[in-house]
Amino acid sequence: MNTYLLLKSIHLIAVISWMAGLLYLPRIFVYHSEALQKNRSEDLIETFKVMERRLLVYIMNPAMIVSWIFGVLLIHTIGFDNLGSVWLQLKLAFVIILTIYHFFLFQCLRKFAENNNTYSPKFYRIINEIPTVLLIGIILVIVFKPL
Repeated sequence: MNTYLLLKSIHLIAVISWMAGLLYLPRIFVYHSEALQKNRSEDLIETFKVMERRLLVYIMNPAMIVSWIFGVLLIHTIGFDNLGSVWLQLKLAFVIILTIYHFFLFQCLRKFAENNNTYSPKFYRIINEIPTVLLIGIILVIVFKPL
């Protein structure tokens, strides 16, 4: 069995799972913040809190960790000397930004959990585009490998 392809497959599965969460969690935040603005039922608000927490804890966090672990293993497989390649540096920069975004969403989740959200539904709609833009950049950098 080709170890590189196995590592790459696991990495891609984890990245897809992580991206699904990064795209879905802000969407739940939109609905949650709208429900707060419209003074919806406490049951609905509590349902959003459970959904948000489960998504982050059971899907997004493990997927992010596995993405990073298998990404590093892939770099090890092709050789750490490739860290000098512009394409790999760009990819890592985009992934670091995605990771920072992940932790920002965690902070938003904590604020919702404490009934202390300070952002509007429009804000969450706008930031929901961040992972899409980064994903496009990552894919273009990986496929075309500039310099």
